[in-house]
Amino acid sequence: MVSRLVVASVLAAFALTAAACGGSAPQPESQASAGAGAADEHAGHTAGASRVFFVQPTNGATVKSPVQFVFGSEQITIAAVPPGEVTTVREGTGHFHLGVDTDCLPTGAVIPKADPWIHFGDGKNTIEMQLTPGPHKFAVQAGDDKHATIAGLCETIAITVTE
Repeated sequence: MVSRLVVASVLAAFALTAAACGGSAPQPESQASAGAGAADEHAGHTAGASRVFFVQPTNGATVKSPVQFVFGSEQITIAAVPPGEVTTVREGTGHFHLGVDTDCLPTGAVIPKADPWIHFGDGKNTIEMQLTPGPHKFAVQAGDDKHATIAGLCETIAITVTE
């Protein structure tokens, strides 16, 4: 009888420990500030897949200018581009680019350093922009250290700016 109680207690403790450890992995500082709502909104993605996304604004949002954009990422390190001439790219590392009123570029394309693209080669994930009233489309796309697009790392949203 005592051995059954010990086994039951050990199994119960194991189950509680496993449940407690089953939470989500810690987020990088840039994503932790996004809050729990962002995690719920992006819950439908494939576990373990790299991706970039808009934390704010959300797809379909109606906003006033200036508009605060915040980007998030999973399973890819977001970092500043190394200084100087880049001859090799760091595996699993990229930085954000924001396309204004445009779509995602194809995999491997070099993201232009001109309109409609804004580069975040400093590794940042936020920008505030003055926008004209009306509908707008945005693409957040990750690029490697040479600004070439990375497969599967782009998301688009449509928003409406009011006066």
